[in-house]
Amino acid sequence: MIRIERASNIDESFFEGRDFGDSLDAVKDVLKDVKSNGDGALHCYTAKFDMADPVEFEIPLSALKAAADKMQRENPDLYKSICYSHELALRFAKKQKESFGDFETELEPGVFTGQKNIAVERAGVYVPAGRFPLVSSVVMTVTPAVAAGVKEVILCTPPRVHPDDRANAEKQGLGLPGKAYIGGKAYADENIMAAAYICGVTKAYALGGSQAIAALAFGTQSIPRVDVVVGPGNKFVAEAKKLVYGTVGIDMLAGPTEVFIIADSSASPEWVAADLLAQAEHDVVAQPILATPDEELARKVAAEIDRQLEDLPTKQTAAASIESFGRILITQDLDEAVAIANRKAPEHLELAMEEGAERDRIASLVHNYGSLFIGHNAAEVFGDYAAGLNHTLPTSGSARFTGGLSVRMFLKTVTTLRVEADKKGAVCSARAATCLGKAEGLAAHAHSAELRLNAFTGGKVV
Repeated sequence: MIRIERASNIDESFFEGRDFGDSLDAVKDVLKDVKSNGDGALHCYTAKFDMADPVEFEIPLSALKAAADKMQRENPDLYKSICYSHELALRFAKKQKESFGDFETELEPGVFTGQKNIAVERAGVYVPAGRFPLVSSVVMTVTPAVAAGVKEVILCTPPRVHPDDRANAEKQGLGLPGKAYIGGKAYADENIMAAAYICGVTKAYALGGSQAIAALAFGTQSIPRVDVVVGPGNKFVAEAKKLVYGTVGIDMLAGPTEVFIIADSSASPEWVAADLLAQAEHDVVAQPILATPDEELARKVAAEIDRQLEDLPTKQTAAASIESFGRILITQDLDEAVAIANRKAPEHLELAMEEGAERDRIASLVHNYGSLFIGHNAAEVFGDYAAGLNHTLPTSGSARFTGGLSVRMFLKTVTTLRVEADKKGAVCSARAATCLGKAEGLAAHAHSAELRLNAFTGGKVV
């Protein structure tokens, strides 16, 4: 049963960040080993933790295409859904890129300042494939990189036993986590491989865990070093990303997933419960929250959660999340719900309200969230899969200072300066730079600026 309580009784710990990935010495050792020993270390960790340790990690593009062709034949609905999701995400990311315009402007006569947005050359994307191989994460990580104009998009995902090796692996009792089949061909989850081909991955590698992050960050004999690393993963992957930041850029450090729903009396208990459970089934530490001033709605949602849980295939995970971290908050009014949401800064924020002035008012008041879903029809799961939005979003309160993964992650915003010597602005900038350099005691700075000043003025005092 989900916990129902008055908002006035919320403990301060409710608003604290929820990071369940402590600094792990094991991850530090993996990173150090991969940096020093390259592919040798990768094979060691892959054999220890994964289902297969192929001779070569790279999955041929022909295998990705074959997986896509197979999906199109045998599961056309899934194929079309991935294509649709990719198309929307690509259009949205290209629209984002348009908003990051290049420009040059004359701030003062003769002083021209500018901005350019340049794509990184090589991006690494990580796609987990544990209990739930995240096909949608291929779309969400690869597509904005392609839209940004990244030349090489490198995908890493945990290995699987290749179909050609399966019979031999089964005969030896291998091909299980921790009992890897050694020496076969590189392969991965077929749906992830198909999605990688559809979305335009340049190269794909059958490599998972913190060792994959290390390989992307440092480069090895077979895996190229990238400029940025993005994508979700378990606590070991998250910790590895944290430790390699600075060597490469990363999207964010994502903690347990969360949804916060603000609902009024117009909300459907069935729909609200379904949205809470959709988040809860991700992980036992996922956090589904409802805030409403309607006590009757709160009770109905709680009952509906219990009813839907009975038939949910992921009941064990979802029930643990609901029991430990789920909560329904009874607020005095919608404004109190807004105040709590802004302080909580949730990953996903839903407004389960009818269209109208009040919903517009509430939408204008909320400002800390990864993505906002406005109205009963805007299910959060649409954002997860097929609405153009990116589902890689800030968690654990980090929505206070950052947004989600976007085309921006793959772009460097750099600046330019051009100066015309015979203009007033050039003289003013040279004089100010000379003065400031002397004030800071940086004589070479001042000298460099003064040389220009003398050139611009012909040595005259202006």
